[in-house]
Amino acid sequence: MELICPAGTPAAFREAVDAGADAVYCGFNDETNARNFPGLNFSREELRNSIAYARQKGVQTLVALNTFMRAGSEALWYQRAADAVALGVDALIVADFGLMAHVAETYPEQRLHASVQASASNVEAIRFLVTAFGVKRVVLPRTLTIPDIARIARKIDCEIEVFVFGGLCVMAEGRCSLSSYATGKSPNMNGVCSPATHVRYRQDGGELVSELGDYTINRFPPGEAAGYPTLCKGRFEVGDSHGYAFEDPVSLDIMDHIDALREAGVSALKVEGRQRGKAYVAEVVSTLRRSLTAQGAERQALLSKLRHLSEGQKTTSGAYEKRWR
Repeated sequence: MELICPAGTPAAFREAVDAGADAVYCGFNDETNARNFPGLNFSREELRNSIAYARQKGVQTLVALNTFMRAGSEALWYQRAADAVALGVDALIVADFGLMAHVAETYPEQRLHASVQASASNVEAIRFLVTAFGVKRVVLPRTLTIPDIARIARKIDCEIEVFVFGGLCVMAEGRCSLSSYATGKSPNMNGVCSPATHVRYRQDGGELVSELGDYTINRFPPGEAAGYPTLCKGRFEVGDSHGYAFEDPVSLDIMDHIDALREAGVSALKVEGRQRGKAYVAEVVSTLRRSLTAQGAERQALLSKLRHLSEGQKTTSGAYEKRWR
C-alpha cells in the first residue's frame, strides 16, 4: 500500500519525500485548496521546484483542488487545473463534479482522484465518478467501517485511499456547514475552517473561554489544555449531557488495522496534516514508513511513539470501528 503524506509548505514537502512518502499531496495558496490559510501552500514556482525534487527521488506529487467552485468564478479553478497539469503533477485530487468534468474533457490523459470532499461513500456513487469522469482513485470519507470498505472494494473498478492518521473531520466530509454558519467563510468553498480572524480567547473567572465569531466554543478550567476553537470540537449541552457532541479533540490512528485494510482492498494510506510543521511531518512519515513493514511488538513500539504528536495526546479509530456513543 502506498503512503500518501501531507505538505503545507515546500519545507514540509521535502521532509515528507526524505522520510519515505510514496506520494505527497499539497495545494495552491488560494481558495481552490481546502486548507487555505495564511503562510501555507504553494505558489506556481514553489510547486514546480517541489515536483522536480520529488521526481528525483521517485516520489509522486498530488495536487488538491478540493473545494467547490462558485458560480461565476470557475475560471480560478480551471486555471489552477491548467497550472497543475502544465507542471506535470501525477494526479489531481478533485471534489467538484463540474471541475472533474472539465479536467476529464480538457486533459483526458491527466490522472484524476476523487477527493474525500466528494463524499463518495457507496458503490453507486463511486461507479458514477469512474464512468463519468474516469476517476482512477477515490478517497473514502471517514464514515465507513473496514467491512464496509471491503464490500465496496469488491464491486468497484478503481483504487481506494483511506485516512489512517491525523485530524478528524466531522462525520461527512464535503458538508462542513458549522464553521460557515459561525463565520460566513466556508471550508468547502473558501477552504477556510475556523479562520484565525474569527478566533478569540478570553478569561472568565478562572476559566479560559474560546470563541469563534459570536459563539462560545469551549471553556477550559485551570490546567486543561486549550484546543483551537472549531465548532465540531466544541463542548455542547445536549439534553442532560454536557460534552463533545460531534467529535472529541483527539486524532485518528488506525495503523493497528493496516493488515485488515490491506485485506479489504485498500491501495493507499493517507496522513492528514497540511497545517502541521515540517518536524511533525518528518517524524510521522518516517515512523509510519517503518511500521508498514514491521510486525507485532516492533510495530506497536513504533506506533506508540506517535501518540505524543496526536491532538490531546489521544487517538481514536473513529468510524472505522463505530464505537462512539
